[in-house]
Amino acid sequence: MRTAEEEVVSSCPRCGVEIRTDRRFTTWCAACDWNVDPQGPGERQRGLAEVRRRIAQRHGELLFTELRAGDGNSGGRTASGLLAYLIALVVHGLTCVLAAVGVWGVIAGWGGLGMAFGLFFLALAWSLRPRLNRLSDDDRVLLRDDAPELYALIDEIAAAQGTRGVDAVVVDAEANASVTHLGLRGRLLTLGLPLWEVLSPQQRIALLGHELGHFTHGDTRYGMVVGTAYRSLDTWLLHLRPIPNPNVIHAITNLACLPLRLLVTAVVALLDLLTVRSSQRGEYLADGASARTGSTEGATGVMDRLLVSDSIVTTLHREVNSRRMRGRGGADGQVSEGLWEALAAHMDSIPEYEYERQRRVGALRGHSVDASHPPTHLRRRLLLDGTPMPASVTADPGRSERIAGELADVRRTLAREVVRDGFESQ
Repeated sequence: MRTAEEEVVSSCPRCGVEIRTDRRFTTWCAACDWNVDPQGPGERQRGLAEVRRRIAQRHGELLFTELRAGDGNSGGRTASGLLAYLIALVVHGLTCVLAAVGVWGVIAGWGGLGMAFGLFFLALAWSLRPRLNRLSDDDRVLLRDDAPELYALIDEIAAAQGTRGVDAVVVDAEANASVTHLGLRGRLLTLGLPLWEVLSPQQRIALLGHELGHFTHGDTRYGMVVGTAYRSLDTWLLHLRPIPNPNVIHAITNLACLPLRLLVTAVVALLDLLTVRSSQRGEYLADGASARTGSTEGATGVMDRLLVSDSIVTTLHREVNSRRMRGRGGADGQVSEGLWEALAAHMDSIPEYEYERQRRVGALRGHSVDASHPPTHLRRRLLLDGTPMPASVTADPGRSERIAGELADVRRTLAREVVRDGFESQ
């Protein structure tokens, strides 16, 4: 909790209103917005990242207006969605053509130069192949036998939404959470422990409700066909990226690759444009699922935590650096002990006016979790402008304790790894 020594009382230099703030956070005036965003929007992203940000923000605002008026709820296939599927099939078709050319080159040019070209095209096609999501050996996976209470909670939330639960849970060190398909028919939930640890039990239910809501409301962008096409296009851009610090030959190569790189970038931007409505709509509807499952208060509480996610990262950096300095020569377990508790304590001490400042900054900058999400302040407003929803799944203290016990080993392991290797490497 915040102490009296941390409180600072001053007057706003613009309007003269008394300001009471915490010395750990930005001093600003809620009456006139003086110093609400002292750092400004920062440097704009460039290229494809900036195009994606602008597309997401514009469509997020348009869809917010429609949903607020009661429109925009129509699901199903749309002309833009069908066109996105067609483009994705063309992308995969090109990969098949490259593979066919490679096979022909190997057979026709066996033992000669043509064979080398054939092997090149086969290698290129292999790198561009549609790849389904798989668990890796480095993933910290919890299966049903490892965490029966956690899976029972997930199943209860899924049943409340008319869908099914997940087949695997991966825990990592990101301040985020996500769901995706696993293989052909499986479902994977990824829980970022830094985010999970700073949420209340009811907010955790709202978080799970949001993520499972993505399975209830389809999102073309992350479906199997379009999603794997995105990965293939990203691989194209990786192959075609400019060579840094080029010599003459490299400069000629960069110039020769430029038209193809621009074409691939244009295809990615077109896919973004065609799928953005589905993606944005899916986020808004997942927010509604979050509120119905964990309550409006729980859902908006998760959004507030995401607004101050930079503070989660900063606090972890500070804690990790401090513990590494104190623990030189000590046991990893002793040095990392209490890491997540310290993070949660700091987040609980953030005053409400800092959350309000972040909300106003978000409205000024168009803050979103990433380029696939609508602006966070619009997501929050859409929930708060509607009828407040009670939770259909409530936090049971006994279950929360049992889930904490199931996560105990991975909490200790992840804390040791974060302190030992540094937070940036996670």
